[in-house]
Amino acid sequence: MTSQPRLAILGLGSMTGAILTGLLAASVTTPDRVCATTRSAASAEAKQARFPGVRVLSGEQDADANCAAVRDVDVVLLGVKPKDIVATARQIAPALRPEAVVVSVAAGVRAETLAAALPAGQPLVRTMPNTPLTVGSGVVGVAPAPGVTQEQRALVESLFAGSGLVVPVTEEQLPAVVAVSGSAPAYVFLLAEAIAAHAVHLGLPAEAAEAMAAATVQGAGTMLVQGDERAETLRRAVMSPNGTTERAVSVLQEGGFARLVAEAMDAAAARDREMGEEFAG
Repeated sequence: MTSQPRLAILGLGSMTGAILTGLLAASVTTPDRVCATTRSAASAEAKQARFPGVRVLSGEQDADANCAAVRDVDVVLLGVKPKDIVATARQIAPALRPEAVVVSVAAGVRAETLAAALPAGQPLVRTMPNTPLTVGSGVVGVAPAPGVTQEQRALVESLFAGSGLVVPVTEEQLPAVVAVSGSAPAYVFLLAEAIAAHAVHLGLPAEAAEAMAAATVQGAGTMLVQGDERAETLRRAVMSPNGTTERAVSVLQEGGFARLVAEAMDAAAARDREMGEEFAG
């Protein structure tokens, strides 16, 4: 396989656009080796302006746009909504090269469900990215289906490496990835939302409260990522004996904070499994 692969992106949106930005910045491939599709002509025009040199086709203008995009490429990134992904896989199946690697970024759609819509033996990799990928700080779980070579796996991982942390997993572990990182940005946003809202109740202006909550979340995350200490060590370092933080954390712990987080994560993982059943059925 060429060192600069030919890539098709079906459904060039926010997430797949971030992936494209990261892989182009990392020189994984070049714009002239990328073809993408969007639903509307207006969107295609806007994406063409955003990614000079990338060929962007519109399904609104050409019903065969997806098939045209995948012909002769090395990797196909399926960025359409989960409800549309099986139909899209069936649509492009006749146009795929046998060695082209199909990559899904959809939650809840199992590899076996996608494989049934693709030619027999088509290389397939499921991934689970999260939304911080759009700012270059994402997490992506990568789960190759049986038959994917080490070279193909490395190629898929390279597509995401410029946009965040890439974690190799099995497909059975993807529901956990959904719970740990795929859905988890919303947990963090909810915490920031609650902090900012109560800061206003305590007397701070709303704009200042939101800015402080956001900066605190960012700073704490940076300490976790860039430092060597574990989360527990960093938490205890803030907690002076009988101080304000110790009092606050005690309220969270006594209120069942850890239990609520665990229940939320279990619910996310369970819903991912349910979606797998729904899309398979």
